[in-house]
Amino acid sequence: MSTTVASEDFSSPIVRRKSIEAENKATLKTKVHCGEYGTLVFDEPVAHGGTGEGPSPLQGGLAALCGCKSVTFNRTAKEMGFLYSELCFSAEFTIDVRGRMGLRGVVPHFRTVRVDIKVITSESLEFLQKVVQETEARCPVYNLICDAQVDVKCNWVKKEK
Repeated sequence: MSTTVASEDFSSPIVRRKSIEAENKATLKTKVHCGEYGTLVFDEPVAHGGTGEGPSPLQGGLAALCGCKSVTFNRTAKEMGFLYSELCFSAEFTIDVRGRMGLRGVVPHFRTVRVDIKVITSESLEFLQKVVQETEARCPVYNLICDAQVDVKCNWVKKEK
């Protein structure tokens, strides 16, 4: 066993690179190969011309938001000494499909995103609010969606164990 103690120098960028590969065989289904993490399939429902073999890419974006908030919350909670046992998400988006269909002037991405997050914890509501504030400042996917000027509402609710 070895132990390393170091401090990061934040005076210059610390850039990490991640990659995936994807393939689409002239259909609405795309297979995304994530290396050692397996394969994801994005598709459209049969009613929209897809095969229904996976979530839509927009659902994937919403799932990525929930996953990113989970990871960011966990790291932030550990740093701040906040104890919790579970996060439960319920999320939805709205979109005006006219933008995706080519009507200029209508944004083709999410118009609204709503995420309800239940936090199972015995910690105080005030402590939870501090962790949430820091989480939302750090969460890459949340900030990406906010920077696209999407109307995002995240409702964090404390539930006792």
